[in-house]
Amino acid sequence: MDNALGESFWSTMQRELLDRHEWETRTELASAMFEWIEALYDPRRRHSSLGDLSPTDYDALRNRVATAT
Repeated sequence: MDNALGESFWSTMQRELLDRHEWETRTELASAMFEWIEALYDPRRRHSSLGDLSPTDYDALRNRVATAT
């Protein structure tokens, strides 16, 4: 992972998730981190490989194109 990318990722996770909650077990923390990455962070983060669209926006655009043809 690119160092700047990694630092940005962990900084965002720290600010949006880790600083806002406390967990009783490591399992709860792991589950919260997984959910944050899969449900919040990744679907809305823009990707240059997707034309600077988020995965959610890219899928919606792709589905509209597929149903139009």
